[in-house]
Amino acid sequence: MHLLDPINFSFPLLATATEAADSSMVVAAVLLSLVVVYLASKVGGELSNLVGLPPVLGELLGGVVVGISVFHLLVFPEGGTDSSNSLIMSFLQTTAGLAPEATPAVFAAQSEVVSVLAELGVIILLFEIGLESNLKDLMAVGIQATVVAIVGVVVPFAAGTVGLMTLFGIGAVPAIFAGAALTATSIGITSKVLSELGRLNSKEGQIILGAAVIDDVLGIIVLAVVASLAKDGVVDVSKVIYLIISATGFILGAILLGNVFNKSFVAIADKLKTRGGLVIPAFIFAFAMAYLAAVIHLETILGAFAAGLVLEETDKRKELQRQVCPIADMLVPIFFVTVGAKTDLGVLNPAIPDNREGLIMATFLIIVAILGKVITGFSVFGLPGINRLAIGVGMIPRGEVGLVFAGVGAASGALSKPLGAAIIMMVILTTFLAPPLLRFVFPDPKTVDGSSEQLILDGSSGTLVIEPPQLRVPASNDRDNLEVTPESSDR
Repeated sequence: MHLLDPINFSFPLLATATEAADSSMVVAAVLLSLVVVYLASKVGGELSNLVGLPPVLGELLGGVVVGISVFHLLVFPEGGTDSSNSLIMSFLQTTAGLAPEATPAVFAAQSEVVSVLAELGVIILLFEIGLESNLKDLMAVGIQATVVAIVGVVVPFAAGTVGLMTLFGIGAVPAIFAGAALTATSIGITSKVLSELGRLNSKEGQIILGAAVIDDVLGIIVLAVVASLAKDGVVDVSKVIYLIISATGFILGAILLGNVFNKSFVAIADKLKTRGGLVIPAFIFAFAMAYLAAVIHLETILGAFAAGLVLEETDKRKELQRQVCPIADMLVPIFFVTVGAKTDLGVLNPAIPDNREGLIMATFLIIVAILGKVITGFSVFGLPGINRLAIGVGMIPRGEVGLVFAGVGAASGALSKPLGAAIIMMVILTTFLAPPLLRFVFPDPKTVDGSSEQLILDGSSGTLVIEPPQLRVPASNDRDNLEVTPESSDR
């Protein structure tokens, strides 16, 4: 018997990779790529935060600067770029003795590794979003938020898709992908501005936040369907119906699973005494759900999101969120910087005649993105005197959710360079415009005794809640700003 023959333990994939590229050079290239990624994400995020914008937008712009649009530090072969355009490859040739004839293989392997890390980053991002999305809150936001969310998905999706196909002659699948990107809403950006304005507890604020949460769920389902279509390159109505049913059933199944799985997960985690006793089982579950989604021809991110929804219902939610956070801090920036690095904004340069169509597409998408969300406020009914314009404006920012759509679209190969760049421009502009527009459409809040809303920790439920000023008993040491009990430092 030859059970111990070394040949039986060979791994063809690894062997092929080693033959094609020097593994030590690949590792060196990946390490340099991560240095560039983390520097770009940190510098961009800090500068963005400094001017009051979401750090994720800075990560994206940092990626644009180090990528194909500016410095060519982080480039990828998908856009037709070769190793001669990569400054990292040139640096390795100068400092590490990388042979010119071996450079293309090292470049290809390095690009593949970074792309896989970026894919892991978006899976963990959606898992984290699921952990932060309370199912009870999703079901309790009311009919108004549901109507706003549905209109906010249907109107921009239909207008964007039909407009791109009829006005620009874009194919069905890329047009659908771009239309899907228009459906996103960033709850993080809107909630931050509403909090600053003291409007979180207003009727408008409740509807905006509730609709944004529902929007995220609907958007992820749409993304799963569209990304699956992009793999085949054609639109099959029967397959669309199958995917919609599958995606919806997957989410509903996750909700039902949560009621059964919660106690079992906690019991297993309590019995594990070694390091990673909570977070490792959680990732096993998340990756298994992501794999299951892929098996039934959905996107892996839908499985990760569903896993987050399930585990959000457990007693270990707060501790799990804390443990997932540093892992997300390591991997999620790779995704956003990679999206920016792959975006060639040069295709929108109006000085080049061939680029003008892409610039016009970007203008069209930006108009649809703004009007398609503003109109949602006017779908609110039965609430006289409500600020419908403010509700619509609050739904405008695409933020990190829009970037997820753009990144998945670029990775699938469904988007052309001009269309991909146009989507990125739409995400950037709507994210920049939303905060000042919200401040404009909301007048200065008039609160009882001049105080603002207060964010406090509900000791019974362990969740942060908004306390209206009129319900508070004034005290000599009362403060108008954010109050958090000591326990809230866990969140």
